[in-house]
Amino acid sequence: MQAPKVGDVFKHDFIFTDDQILTYAMLSGDSNPIHVTAQYAAQTDFGRCIVHGYFSISVFSKIYGTLLYPDGHILISQSAKYIKPLFTGTDYVAVITAKALLPTKNRVMYQNDIIDRYTGELKITGEAVLMNKQYYNW
Repeated sequence: MQAPKVGDVFKHDFIFTDDQILTYAMLSGDSNPIHVTAQYAAQTDFGRCIVHGYFSISVFSKIYGTLLYPDGHILISQSAKYIKPLFTGTDYVAVITAKALLPTKNRVMYQNDIIDRYTGELKITGEAVLMNKQYYNW
């Protein structure tokens, strides 16, 4: 695998399940009914349960930790702007774009987006800076 260049794009399709949401609620301690109680969520503006914010961006951990330059990847920082909620049973695509190279520190700044696969609607956007001394050598 070659070192990334500005503009390189990586895409990953994914979906969240109800079981994953319940497991995350148990592990995180965030059992807010907007995430886990269908009757409660049905009464909100969303009309159904929404995926936890931090859990929704965990897809980037999967990508950086196992799919894209996984050997030696270290997350330095990550930001997220939650534009619209994510729901279970919906197909999404995570789009990772190399935004800036920081060669003296073996780092890359990435643009992280989550998009509804069928509507094309941007749901979450943000940035991440990752270090990788094995692959980020220019």
